[in-house]
Amino acid sequence: MRIAIVGAGSIGLAVAWRAAQSGAEVVVHDPDPGSGASRVAAGMIAPVTESHYGEEALGPFMAASADAWPGFARALEAASGLDVDFRDVPTLVVGVEDGDRAEIDRQAELYRLTARNVEPLTARAARKVEPLLSHKVRGGVLAPEDRAVDPRVVHDALLIAAERAGVGLRTESVEDLAALDADQVVIAAGCGSANFSGTGASASMGSEPGDAGAGKRGTRVSGAEFEPRAALASGAVSEAGGEHSGTGERSERGTDAEARGESPGAAARVGGSGDPDARWSLPVRAVRGAVLRLRAVGDQPLPRTTVRGFVKGHPIYIVTRESGEVVVGASSDERGFDRRTGTAGAVHDLLRRAIELVPEIAEYHLDEVSVGFRPGTPDNLPLIGRLDPRTIAATGHYRNGIALIPATASAVAALLAGNERAVPAAFDPRRFEGAGRPSGSRFASAPESMVTAGSDTAGGSRLDRGLSVTDDISTQEADS
Repeated sequence: MRIAIVGAGSIGLAVAWRAAQSGAEVVVHDPDPGSGASRVAAGMIAPVTESHYGEEALGPFMAASADAWPGFARALEAASGLDVDFRDVPTLVVGVEDGDRAEIDRQAELYRLTARNVEPLTARAARKVEPLLSHKVRGGVLAPEDRAVDPRVVHDALLIAAERAGVGLRTESVEDLAALDADQVVIAAGCGSANFSGTGASASMGSEPGDAGAGKRGTRVSGAEFEPRAALASGAVSEAGGEHSGTGERSERGTDAEARGESPGAAARVGGSGDPDARWSLPVRAVRGAVLRLRAVGDQPLPRTTVRGFVKGHPIYIVTRESGEVVVGASSDERGFDRRTGTAGAVHDLLRRAIELVPEIAEYHLDEVSVGFRPGTPDNLPLIGRLDPRTIAATGHYRNGIALIPATASAVAALLAGNERAVPAAFDPRRFEGAGRPSGSRFASAPESMVTAGSDTAGGSRLDRGLSVTDDISTQEADS
C-alpha cells in the first residue's frame, strides 16, 4: 500500500512511522517540518486535568492514549536514540483565592469521572507535595496519574524514527490531494486542514465561496506550513502548545455556532451525510497563544510536579523538564495569525500569575517566548476518520495533540487496515455536514506568505489487521 501523509507535525510523523512499520510505502509532504504547533506544546499528558465539561466523549480515547505513552516513549527512544524526557510526574491543581478553590472543586467532580486517582488537598498538604508553592495557595487537588514529555524532542525523535523505518520526506507544498501518487492519503495538516476539501476521491485545497483561497490554485497549502496559520474562527479558548491554558476554560460552542448562522445543535451532530461521494471540508480553526520557556540556573530549585491552577480566575500551568527548562503557559486569543502584537502583555500576565503560584519563577532566566496556533473544531473534539474511500483525516486535536499521538496513530493504522470502527463516532470528520461551511473570513485561508512560528503527530503486513492502541510493538524496534 502506498500512503501519502500531508503534514510533518508529530501526529503526521507518528502515523507515518506506524504505517511504515506495518509494511506500507509512506511519503510525508511538508515544506517545513517542525515549523508548526508541535514544537510550541508544553507536553502535558493529562487524562485527568484535561477533562472538560461537554467533552466527555474524548475521555476514553485520551485515557487509552495516556496509558500507551510509556511504551510509546520507550520504543521511540529505542528507534531514534533520543531521550524524550517522558516523566511520570503528577499534576497539582491549586488556587490562590476562595473563588479559585471553588472552581477547582467543580472541576474535581469531573476529574473523578475519569475513574483515575484524584486526591483533594488542603493548603498545607499541597505545599508538602510541592514545597515551592506560595503561602497564598488555598489548597487544591492532586492527579498522580498525569504525565509529561518534551514535545520538541518527541518531534525530533519521530523524524529520525520515521526515516529509519523507510518513510520518505518531501519538503514541498501540496495543492491538490488528488495529484498525490498514493493509494491512501492522510490529512494531518493541523490548521491547514481547513484548506482542503473534496468529493469522493477527488480533493484539493479549499475554494469554497468566501474562502480567501478561492480561485488561487497556486496558494501554498500543506502540513506544518499551515498548521500554525491556515484557518480563522472565533469563540474558542486554547493555548498554543496543545494543552489547555490552565483548567476549566473551553470554547463556547453554541455561541460560535449561532454566530455562523447554524443551530446550536448542529455542531454536535455525528455521522455526516453518510454519502462517500458528498463534498467534504474540515472545519478547523486556529487559536493563538503565547508560551514562555524559562531556565533554572545552577542549583536553583525546580518544581517537582506539574503545577496547574487559577490565579484570581485566570488559568496557568507550569511544566518542568529534567534539563532545568520550565514551561509557563498560556495566553489565549483569536487575533488571526498575527504573532507580533500583544505579546508583551501576554508575557507580563503569564509571569505574574506563575510567580503568584510559585515565587521561585521570578529567579529563573527567561529563555524564549513562543507564539503559535492550535487546530480546534466546533465541538473541541478531533477530526479522525474517513472522508472518502481514499482520504482519512487526523487533525483538529486542539489542546491535546501531544497527548493523543499514540491513540491517533493506532486509530489511523486500523482505518488503513480496513477497520472502520476503530475510531469513536464522535470524532467523525464529516459530523458537521448539513450545516455548510462558514463563509467569509472565519474559515478563510491564510495569506500565502506568513512568518512561521518561533518554535512551534500490503499484503501480509501488520497493516492488514490494524493494531490496538495498547499494543507494545517494541519488537518492531518502535511504537506508534
